[in-house]
Amino acid sequence: MTTQETPKTRRHFEPAFKLQVAKMVRDQGISLNQVCKDMNLVPSAVRRWVVQLDEEVAGRPGVGKPLTPEQQRIRELEGQIRQLKSDNELLKKASALFAREIK
Repeated sequence: MTTQETPKTRRHFEPAFKLQVAKMVRDQGISLNQVCKDMNLVPSAVRRWVVQLDEEVAGRPGVGKPLTPEQQRIRELEGQIRQLKSDNELLKKASALFAREIK
């Protein structure tokens, strides 16, 4: 990199935008290359978003961050379940400890 070049910064996109772009490819039949050209996006990112959409439409969670509101809610609820299970295990251990101290 020369002194005149600036480092590329990673761009971040909202799930709603990713969903819109993926639907342009899937639902509107616009080619992936055309969408990338029109929206100044890299093909690898758009491909990932399309695959993610396909997975979510098929009822699977996919690999990346969820795009559809339903999958976003499912991931949120799954996280809450994991936290509650962890809290429950901690309470069981604390209860057993206190029961031993009382005897």
